[in-house]
Amino acid sequence: MSTEFKLPNLGENIAGGDCVHVLVTPGMFVKQGAVLLEVETEKAVVEVPADGDMTIETVQVKPGDHITVGQTLFVVAAGVGGTVSVPSEPVAVPPPQAQVAVSVATPPREAVAAPPPEKPVAPPPPLPVRSTVPVPAAPSVRREARELGVDIREVVGSGVGGRISIGDVRAFVKERNRSGVVPTGSGVGDARVPMHTQLPDFGQWGQIKREKMKNVRRATAVHMAATWNTVPQVTCYDKADVTRLEAVRHRFAPRVLKGGGGKLSMTAIMLKIVATALKVFPQFNVSVDMAHDEIILKHYVHVGVAVDTPRGLIVPVIRDVDQKNMTQLSAALTALSETARGGKTPLEEMRGGCFTISNLGGIGGIGFSPIVNYPEVAILGMSRSVVEAVHVEGTFQPRLMLPLSLSFDHRVVDGADGARFLRWLCEALEEPMLLSLEG
Repeated sequence: MSTEFKLPNLGENIAGGDCVHVLVTPGMFVKQGAVLLEVETEKAVVEVPADGDMTIETVQVKPGDHITVGQTLFVVAAGVGGTVSVPSEPVAVPPPQAQVAVSVATPPREAVAAPPPEKPVAPPPPLPVRSTVPVPAAPSVRREARELGVDIREVVGSGVGGRISIGDVRAFVKERNRSGVVPTGSGVGDARVPMHTQLPDFGQWGQIKREKMKNVRRATAVHMAATWNTVPQVTCYDKADVTRLEAVRHRFAPRVLKGGGGKLSMTAIMLKIVATALKVFPQFNVSVDMAHDEIILKHYVHVGVAVDTPRGLIVPVIRDVDQKNMTQLSAALTALSETARGGKTPLEEMRGGCFTISNLGGIGGIGFSPIVNYPEVAILGMSRSVVEAVHVEGTFQPRLMLPLSLSFDHRVVDGADGARFLRWLCEALEEPMLLSLEG
């Protein structure tokens, strides 16, 4: 008997994504657990497996389609009904550029844009007290409202029973822009994207081309804008003399590699140092809950590492960094980087971070100001080490200096504490014995 195979739940608060690869064709028999297709969400590519042995009868989705949880993907027959097994490579997939061009090209059915009002209507004033009555709107509509900086409780729905559509949200934003009203939200959930003026027609000055943002790029843009508007940030800068540490790193790198630890990089070493620093300076291992006037102190040390991937920047998290030795951290970092660049990082591995490290030293530059990865309160930037003439014991000596930058949330971390934290990191890099004394 034929049944419909629908897109299962992809994770908390994930309504759907873009189909990247379809790995099956009509008439193909697949076993339980075989990957049927890959879906790109805002942060990762998720593999959708078969929930049992089945034969694919029809395929109702193609690469580039935007699909939602509960949508029918295939019509299948349970059990053995064919002789072809699932392939190990994707089937006839258009190039990535073509997929991006059609990604999220049309909204879901329930999100069809409602016609704008014939006469301009001023948006309702902000509610002095937020209603606790549930707002009739789909998850995709709520996400659209968050990303456009709209409190969905202020939108009047045009659907049955006052149901709000994406068209209602966009009409509200259009009217708000016309009237010059600025969003009043004060948190990430209320105003994730700042107001912008109307862009000019760039085509009047020459040839242009418009491309849809990839999901990862859009999610990064929304999150960074929200963080910038929510977190008052300060950045401190310092340099560490890593001349001796670099010699030690080269000396022990083969031993770590032989022990299954992968490459002993400066980032791996910094993971260990940061884990100790978060215990010495616990005010950096917190999150701020302004809604309840509370500071949330964390008794675990999970550190995120920013990874530059073909799909954009993502931040996988290494758990319990304080409980791992250098060989284990090197192995974890190597595996994390390979998985991220392959687009296979599970969503759960990008959550729960306490602190983030971003290393641009492999690319170049003399320094940068990283943006705090909210709801964390601090992020460390590492730039390229450079040999400099440093005055030591009365003479100038060539020393390998590592530029560091620390951005932090000034609501909970004072400037002096930020400078102390960064100086402690520099001293730990220069005197590794400090780790054993204070770790």
